[in-house]
Amino acid sequence: MLPSVHRVPAFSDNYIWLFEYAPDHVAVVDPADAGPVLAAAADRKLRITHILNTHWHPDHVGGNLAIKNASGCSIIGPRREQAKIPGIDRAVGEGDVVSLGDHHGEVLFVGAHTAGHIAFHFASANVLFPGDTLFAMGCGRLFEGSAADMFAALARLRGLPADTRVFCAHEYTLSNARFAVTVEPDNAALAARYAAVQQARRNHQPTVPFTLLEELETNPFIRARTVAELAARRSAKDAF
Repeated sequence: MLPSVHRVPAFSDNYIWLFEYAPDHVAVVDPADAGPVLAAAADRKLRITHILNTHWHPDHVGGNLAIKNASGCSIIGPRREQAKIPGIDRAVGEGDVVSLGDHHGEVLFVGAHTAGHIAFHFASANVLFPGDTLFAMGCGRLFEGSAADMFAALARLRGLPADTRVFCAHEYTLSNARFAVTVEPDNAALAARYAAVQQARRNHQPTVPFTLLEELETNPFIRARTVAELAARRSAKDAF
């Protein structure tokens, strides 16, 4: 049986994930805010053992210290950003492994949105936590990295199994879809997904998680063939 991943909404569009890797034991991924996490864990009678941070931005680490103080959990985050990760206990980078019960997550370096950004891929659970690198039909803004960095990061993720379930950190899908259809107006799979996303959001339903296969078919950033093409698309999206 695959582990459960529980969604905890925070702020206007953040998703915090509770990765239940063993019965009643969870790792919290990118806790923007402690309150909703602690409430969700208490409601579900879950023990918080770890926090996994993908990068240093406050809307991903803001709940670290309060959750750690309440639970005694261990915090794991990117080595290249460890000075900016509150309460970090273990700094990791490309090729390191994070073991949670019977599940072993590979750390992938995907620096672009921030210089030290990482993702966590738990192959046995068929789960990817990409933080703000990969979104449904989108990618992160280039705050600290270049288009070449993002191209390399997305290539790294593109090589994972197509049925990987992607748990990104924001509900940006509708905005991303509106832009994506302007880039690939003849993409039938994209048009169908856009319609489905519009319906889901009208019904106040989340659009995350999704599969990597969906991105390979509809995401104009992961589908970009060159760094220059990705750069042009990212610039256009920034101004969209």
